Amino acid sequence: MKIVVVTGGIGSGKSEVCRILSDMGLDLQYHADDRVKRLYAEHPSLLDDIESQTGCLLRDDAGVFVPSRLAERIFADADALKLVESLVFPALMDDFKEFCSMNSGHEFVIFESATILEKPQFDGFGDIVVLIDAPFDIRLKRACVRDNADRDKVLARMNNQKLMNSLSEGMTDPRIDAVIMNDGNVEDLEAKVKIMVETILSDC
Repeated sequence: MKIVVVTGGIGSGKSEVCRILSDMGLDLQYHADDRVKRLYAEHPSLLDDIESQTGCLLRDDAGVFVPSRLAERIFADADALKLVESLVFPALMDDFKEFCSMNSGHEFVIFESATILEKPQFDGFGDIVVLIDAPFDIRLKRACVRDNADRDKVLARMNNQKLMNSLSEGMTDPRIDAVIMNDGNVEDLEAKVKIMVETILSDC
């Protein structure tokens, strides 16, 4: 099974590309952010470890995980982010291996993650890496509308994605096999994804 990594900054259009790939038959997809949230829900011991090692209370009085508490902590504390990642990454990889094992009849699996290129733990991961990109101002507008979020808060999150911003500004990365520029309408994006599938995936 070949692993196709789909990545990109906030508001780049990763989810839309994954939808298009699914419509084209590449429907075995692993969405890392969603799976991490599921791991938190299914494995309370993981939250126990994070709380004990960061000193941050991540659950409300009813014991329900509050994602915003974790987001606020790791956004403001780089050491806390590294610590959380060191705990979550092994669990995520175990979950992904099990996911692939349960779906071993597929030729490709799509692994969607916003931050994979920024994490050294993922160096060498994936057979094909596809970057979804768009101009900064377009990504900012999309993210604000999608999340119904305050512009300054979205801007702060985007500015924190330094590698993605550098790639948008023209920096190259040898790990990336294809770039899809999502700066038009849905029809344009569908055509670009189709070309990528025909030229990149057909050679695998």
